[in-house]
Amino acid sequence: MYEDRVVLCCANSYEEKYYLNPDFSGLPDSVKNELKIMCVLYVNDVGGILSLVYEEDGCLCFEVVSKEFDPLFDDIGSQLKMKQLKTEKQDLLQALQLYYKVFFLGEEVE
Repeated sequence: MYEDRVVLCCANSYEEKYYLNPDFSGLPDSVKNELKIMCVLYVNDVGGILSLVYEEDGCLCFEVVSKEFDPLFDDIGSQLKMKQLKTEKQDLLQALQLYYKVFFLGEEVE
């Protein structure tokens, strides 16, 4: 179905917008809400644009970008917040990886 990287969701502090890929509309509402809260709070705290992206192998990665010379973007805070989220939301992130691998990549569950 997919050959390249796929965006799950993203939040943009510059435009104050959140996006969830419509291909993932089948996720439970509680998961969609948790993703939205997590991403929006992240960009609210540190600025920039946060994207959760699936790599070709199904790994879910955080990608953060900011406008060049943005004085409001907190690069150090961004790294710390990302580490915190990966720890606190580990179960959610692993479940989302498994969901993608099974339903989008067609892998078998062991």
